[in-house]
Amino acid sequence: MKATASDALCDRLIQWGVKIIYGYPGDGINGFLGAIDRRGDELRFVQTRHEEMASFMACGHAKYTGEVGVCMATSGPGAIHLLNGLYDAKLDHQPVVAIVGQTFVRALGGDFQQEVNLLQLFSDVAGSYCQQVNTPSAIRHTIDRAIRIAKAERTVTCVILPADVQDMEAVEQPKKSHTIHSGVGFWEPRVIPAREDLQHAADILNAGERVAMLVGAGALGAGDEVMAVAEQLGAGVAKALLGKASVPDDVPYCTGSIGLLGTKPSWDMMQEADTLLMVGSSFPYSEFLPTSGQAKGVQIDRAPRMLSIRYPMDIALVGDAKATLTELLPLLRRKDDRQWRATIERNVAEWWHEMDALARPGDLGGRIKPQALFASLSRHLPDNAVLSADSGTAADWYARHVRIRTGMKASLSGNLATMGPAVPYAIAAKFAFPDRVAVAMVGDGAMQMGGMAEMLTAKKYYQTWLDPRLIVLILNNEDLNQVTWEQRAMEGNPRFQASQSVPAVSYADWAKLFGLTGIRVESSDQIEDAMAEAFRSDRPVIIDAVTTPDEAPLPPHVTFEQAKAMAKATIADPSDGIAGAKEAIVEKLREVMPHRH
Repeated sequence: MKATASDALCDRLIQWGVKIIYGYPGDGINGFLGAIDRRGDELRFVQTRHEEMASFMACGHAKYTGEVGVCMATSGPGAIHLLNGLYDAKLDHQPVVAIVGQTFVRALGGDFQQEVNLLQLFSDVAGSYCQQVNTPSAIRHTIDRAIRIAKAERTVTCVILPADVQDMEAVEQPKKSHTIHSGVGFWEPRVIPAREDLQHAADILNAGERVAMLVGAGALGAGDEVMAVAEQLGAGVAKALLGKASVPDDVPYCTGSIGLLGTKPSWDMMQEADTLLMVGSSFPYSEFLPTSGQAKGVQIDRAPRMLSIRYPMDIALVGDAKATLTELLPLLRRKDDRQWRATIERNVAEWWHEMDALARPGDLGGRIKPQALFASLSRHLPDNAVLSADSGTAADWYARHVRIRTGMKASLSGNLATMGPAVPYAIAAKFAFPDRVAVAMVGDGAMQMGGMAEMLTAKKYYQTWLDPRLIVLILNNEDLNQVTWEQRAMEGNPRFQASQSVPAVSYADWAKLFGLTGIRVESSDQIEDAMAEAFRSDRPVIIDAVTTPDEAPLPPHVTFEQAKAMAKATIADPSDGIAGAKEAIVEKLREVMPHRH
């Protein structure tokens, strides 16, 4: 049998180091599927339950490994389904390559079944590189460029492969005019600013008396350098959620998350800082940063287009976080006055004391308060756990109560903030690191949206993992809870049951139906035993936690407008919102008067 264009594509992917492709089959991609099968163990195909989940897994793979993630779909509807996960990757600057089928070249333009203008459809999400292969000899340079551009620009690229081209005989391009002869490989550059610009940045930081640092996903892998700079400057370090794993939470001057899901120490630090150093973060909520003109600003980021758009910087440096901080460090003078640092550390200690108090086992309205769940989960995590959180209140409690330790990996959907990625991220983590425990924290809305189906994917593959444990913690509150609280705090509206209520499901029983471990937790006194059982399991686990929807995920600073809107919503429907409103008032008083409960 002669090698086909699809065989050539598989060979090229293997040469690039690709080992896993996440996808779902269809006749528009059959030729490529056959070639993958012929590669045996060299190239693994992971069958998801839905193409959107395949693109989420490719994104998660990229986030956790730093490698390019690859997903695949058939023509028409399959390609369309990939889009949400691809946008998740694009907005969080992750290298992902999508390979999608198309109808026969000879039928294009004839309104054939499943014919969609894929070049136009993917022109935004894969705007850096989206190409259709119309001849087998173009396979080589098209996949070379797709992978290299995805790596170099940390973005999404797309290769469209018509069904008839997939089965054509593989041929090389001749050595003649109008041909392309590309090669394999991408060598990561060491990107650092000019020496004079580093000195300018150092002068600003050395002059500051109250330095605040904000680090994001770009600082992952540069934790030691971040902490070394913070030590020199006597600074505190706040973390955007995508950078939660950049600095361990047991560092006494790490103020934790920032923003709506953030901590009071991060808020206080930013309001009082006279100097701001941002590293590898595109954190969008400027109201949580110093007021414009309040602080001198220094920024470090690999992407020039992301510089000086969240805060007006005095100098914005294009550079890799680790390399740039390494060059910057010798230029910094150690600050002898540590009063600013002492204040930050005291605020952090009080904050964790308060979080521990809020996380004591307790129920509200006959349901579990979620803080206790997440605090218990945090205590049971092994040091090398890989974590994912979904969008919704699961992200709130993850941000505040899960303490990252050295060696852990953690992520969520940052800039797109889409529902649905936590379970596929965790599954991707298991394929990337089959010897490590993966944990997904999910609301019941996101679980019903796609997570339940993808647990069948976990069921299909878990016996191939060295460590079979994949733990999914579900907040079973029968409510789309984040939006419910946003309706109250932002719009002044009571809970709209028709839009917010989700069907009651016994997720633990559902897990047991198809051979996974299901653990039902109905009261706070069951939490510790449930966590211990979950981490002893020999297979994937669903922890079905019956939680209250009335625990307010409060931001670290409540504005007058938000308080007014909450009061309006509570008055409009006191039977629904009063418990949460009362609890919110109590929790805010605790923050103002720590240790007085």
